[in-house]
Amino acid sequence: MLNDFPMRIIKFGAVWCNSCLVMRPRWREIELEHPYLITEYFDFDNDKEMVTKYNIQKGKLPTFIFLDKGDNELIRLSGEPSKKEIIEIIIKYKNC
Repeated sequence: MLNDFPMRIIKFGAVWCNSCLVMRPRWREIELEHPYLITEYFDFDNDKEMVTKYNIQKGKLPTFIFLDKGDNELIRLSGEPSKKEIIEIIIKYKNC
């Protein structure tokens, strides 16, 4: 069953990023429907250590990084992916 695993997703955005504002309610809906997800948000301007660690580019915001159980990157999305696309990725990598 999908709820039997935790999946970690790191989200990067900024207050000045219009696409980030579009994605906030989309992610809120996904997180409410899938409470087992472990999500963390980092601000491009304020969390420079994480921005550097994950090589986040200003022109690629927002960026969403899906991690496996060992914290290895599975896939990275930028921009405004649809809710359907995000859910498909969650299901595809649910056992990783």
